[in-house]
Amino acid sequence: MQNDPWLRKYWLEGLLILLLLVAMGYFAWIGYGLLPKPPTPEPRVFSGDRAHAHVLAQTDLGPRPTGSEAAAELRQYIMTELAAQGWSVITQTFTYEDTEVTNVIGRAGEGAIALAGAHYDTRRQADADPDPEKREEPVLGANDGASGVAVLLELAYALDLDKLQHQVWLVFFDAEDNGRLDGWDWAVGSTHMAQEWAEGKAPGTATVQAGQATPTPVPLPEFLVLVDMIGDADQQIYMERNSSPQLTRELWSLAADLGYSDVFIPEYKWSLTDDHTPFLAEGIDAVDIIDFDYPFWHTTEDTPDKVSAESLERVGRVLETFLEEQAR
Repeated sequence: MQNDPWLRKYWLEGLLILLLLVAMGYFAWIGYGLLPKPPTPEPRVFSGDRAHAHVLAQTDLGPRPTGSEAAAELRQYIMTELAAQGWSVITQTFTYEDTEVTNVIGRAGEGAIALAGAHYDTRRQADADPDPEKREEPVLGANDGASGVAVLLELAYALDLDKLQHQVWLVFFDAEDNGRLDGWDWAVGSTHMAQEWAEGKAPGTATVQAGQATPTPVPLPEFLVLVDMIGDADQQIYMERNSSPQLTRELWSLAADLGYSDVFIPEYKWSLTDDHTPFLAEGIDAVDIIDFDYPFWHTTEDTPDKVSAESLERVGRVLETFLEEQAR
């Protein structure tokens, strides 16, 4: 066999490349752990300022009564925000008094179902306004409507989904706030949801077609925590008499542990019909976290300047901690 200088050249080059790769692997191996690691992301914590921005986004749409164009715009805003944070989004639509009503739900987590709810509609008429000439005007609903929605949307961002103790449903109820107007009832959206669920037709349940197997019923939720009118800068949240007593005590005790006993006042004051009462009627534990000592309720003065980021944050931190660490 003759000595081929080209063969020798390529053989040497291949050997050098092999040695270089071995050296690179060795130094990478001994250097592992010495190289800087990417920074650990800061844990997300409920922010009153971010929640307050959601209040402003809603009120910028104007009044948002059920069936209005502004309500449809808000519904799309809610669904977009939920999807952006990785929540599965479904809707529940039905007709009431010739008006289309739509509940919106974001779902995340595993296990027994827990609901956190708020209504997103606003009242068509400011019938409690001190000025009789303004009682036909719509309510902007910065606190009565937008504050609860803002808390849920910030929870969608802030909750650590790996820590959730349940499959959490963030529920945005439609048609809560027009009771006694034109023959409407209160809590229309929540009543429909609770009754349908009790009949085995939970939101998102597939419609059974001829020849198909009946889908497995979705179990009833373990509990509902409702937030309503909780953004008042002069925050005073009393226990509500129709709410489930044990769940109420758990939430108010947690609020005290977080340093909020001055605003989560452990005394009963109001007995209210709200979006929690239809679930109570179906045997589901439910609590209404509500500040009903609000002088601008159902008036034209329910405007964003009455809503405090600090008030939103206190309520949001209670729900955040409860759902991540303590829920039942």
